[in-house]
Amino acid sequence: MKTVLISGACVAGPALAYWLHRGGFTPTVVERAPAPRTGGQAVDIRGVALEVAERMGIGARVREARTRMRGMSVLDRDGNELFRSTEATFSSGRLDGDDVELLREDLTLLLHERTRHDVEYVFDDSVTSLQEDEDGVRVTFERGPARTFDLVVGADGLHSNVRRLAFGAEERFLHHLGTYLAIYGTDNFLGLEDWQIWFREGDAGCGLYPVRGNTELRITLGFGAEPFAIDHRDAEGLRRLVAERFEGLGWEVPAMIERMWPASDFYFDAMAQVRMERWSAGRVVLLGDAGYCASPLSGQGTSLALVGAYVLAAELGSAAGDHRAAFARYEERMRPFVELNQALALENPGGPAAEESIDRAKNAITLDDPLPLPVGQAAG
Repeated sequence: MKTVLISGACVAGPALAYWLHRGGFTPTVVERAPAPRTGGQAVDIRGVALEVAERMGIGARVREARTRMRGMSVLDRDGNELFRSTEATFSSGRLDGDDVELLREDLTLLLHERTRHDVEYVFDDSVTSLQEDEDGVRVTFERGPARTFDLVVGADGLHSNVRRLAFGAEERFLHHLGTYLAIYGTDNFLGLEDWQIWFREGDAGCGLYPVRGNTELRITLGFGAEPFAIDHRDAEGLRRLVAERFEGLGWEVPAMIERMWPASDFYFDAMAQVRMERWSAGRVVLLGDAGYCASPLSGQGTSLALVGAYVLAAELGSAAGDHRAAFARYEERMRPFVELNQALALENPGGPAAEESIDRAKNAITLDDPLPLPVGQAAG
């Protein structure tokens, strides 16, 4: 049992592909986007996930790419500073700690670079059906020819296509957290220098911080609302929705909305968690956000993806071809870790979890010894 199809090429998918290749498997990664995805917010690698990055040989590169915030300010509706800190930021936590914050796109590109010579990537395609028998899973694709794999992994995010095909409609598993977020990039029109700004008025608020040597801003606009249907194909309609929710707000919000319209990396979605009784069905298993999204409000989605990839690969490598045993052990080890990290998003609605809770959750799993190389394979 060696061939594995992984759907999703953001963080969880390439990380799993790295470890599977190292363990003697033949992974193929399929991604709906035409190339590694760009845009998105800053993400965190914390606790045990940092050890995974070190074992992948990317620890130094991750630290080089980290954001360089000096602190943050919290403003009132008129732009007056209510609070400032040079010790921590809402997005990354303590500035003097070992945890690393970096742009999601930088991590995605780094993982792709680390794996592209050893792993088959199929971009601009997606899975359309899964047919399992005793010998494998026959997978049909939107563009490419059908192929058969020993195993299939859904690492394709909150709205996982593999999860839908193998487990059913996402409404059964998504738990809305009462918040919607829009994220996009623009020029640094405020001239911020390694400094975050947070602003809130009523149930709407925003956070913004400079990136790329203070030449750009990443903006997050959020508002509270009950669940409603989202058509992700209607980007202009979603922009109108955000503009309506932020109409009349003070400070620099009108300028932020003006820059939202031309942003090519505009993203909008509900903040939600994925909660499932099981993460595998036959020869199909879920990884990262597809199986146990903690939401950006937890700050731990990326760490869950990296640790989950390591644990899944380790269990597959130790199971002597018994994928059922590997999947069961993967879930047994990961579920307590997942539950603690999902709880971070619920601990303090509207704000970050307590530092003690984060420290406990980010280290709440023990890794095996470094995964062994197959005989004859050189470290890379």
